[in-house]
Amino acid sequence: ESSMIDRPRYYDQIRQFIDTPFIKILTGVRRSGKSTMLLLIQEIIKEQGVAEDHIISMNFESMQLADLRDSHSLYTSLSQKLGALKGKTYLFFDEIQIVESWEEVINSLNLDYSCDIYITGSNSQLLSSELSTLLTGRYIHIPMYVLSFSEMLQFRSEYRKKQTDEELLWLFIRRGGFPAVHLSHYDEKATHMIVSDIYDSIVLRDVVQRYNIRNVDLLHRIMHFLMDTLGSPVSAKKISDYFKSQHHAVDINTIYSYLDALVNSFIIHKVQRYDIQGKELLKTQEKYYLADQGIQHAVLGYRDRHISGILENIVFLELVGRGYRVSIGKLENLEIDFVAENTKTRLYVQVAYQLNLENTVAREAAPLLAIRDAYPKFVVTMDTRFQDTIEGIRYVSLLQFLTDVYLF
Repeated sequence: ESSMIDRPRYYDQIRQFIDTPFIKILTGVRRSGKSTMLLLIQEIIKEQGVAEDHIISMNFESMQLADLRDSHSLYTSLSQKLGALKGKTYLFFDEIQIVESWEEVINSLNLDYSCDIYITGSNSQLLSSELSTLLTGRYIHIPMYVLSFSEMLQFRSEYRKKQTDEELLWLFIRRGGFPAVHLSHYDEKATHMIVSDIYDSIVLRDVVQRYNIRNVDLLHRIMHFLMDTLGSPVSAKKISDYFKSQHHAVDINTIYSYLDALVNSFIIHKVQRYDIQGKELLKTQEKYYLADQGIQHAVLGYRDRHISGILENIVFLELVGRGYRVSIGKLENLEIDFVAENTKTRLYVQVAYQLNLENTVAREAAPLLAIRDAYPKFVVTMDTRFQDTIEGIRYVSLLQFLTDVYLF
């Protein structure tokens, strides 16, 4: 049972749509908990009295289903099953992107039978134009992320008696939020092995195999470059220049396509720059953040100089996990780490490791002070002592930012 820890952040969103005509689509990086979420929903509907044989669950990565990986054979197989059942059935499909033309199957099942459909995928192309055309307005999309810090505290609730939240925050900074890491008492070394294995399987199965990547070494080099420069603006040209300086010439288009493959597999997130004055997204100098900050330590080892990038990564994941659209703010020659928007509001966030000197306080505040609107502005730091509001800017510790649900 321990592995079935409820994650209300997602579960509450999905629960409203149980037994509605909408197809529920969960996407996210491999091992972020999508399959467990499907199991959780199956538990609920069983409790509500749905018979076992009216629940059909398939994971298309399993070799048992290898001969159902095209739309025709899958539809034929399912319609035989569904034809024999009376009443509503519940269908759960894991990693459905493996099935060729799967959109047509889902569309037909939805039209031909009384069923409630849930699907997961670890590739963003799942939501491609094909799907939107066939299922316009008939699906809801729920992106899933690895555990946030508050979710990790729930997973590790028994530790909170022994460790302070501050100690647990350092654990989260170094180990990340893959659920597998927090299901048992692993030490740092075991954790890194688990995360490395997850990382390797994502790179191999979701990137290399799916995109027929020929130069696996180059793919790893690009990932290492991104990890090493976490939190800095990156462009394909910048990566290509770096490789040149290492006497390793690489075609810039290859870099673009490898970056796309990584983004599509959710192992990295691409964040665009937003011009606050011109109110438009800019095409250059994006930043890339990791699906999980633990990957960087597992793959590169712990380096102090990476801490600011890691903190930005954590703040970024917290914002998207809470449902914000996130970009990097640009105001003339100033940069704001994050501009986060949802349907109701917008907030501006600067991330700084420490605020030890007056000038750091001023430097972090300058870009925020230049913004002339009334939306909330935050400077997030590791400093738990300096909690203040200066000229409308709230200084909060990372701990509070990650745990205080009323903050924003």
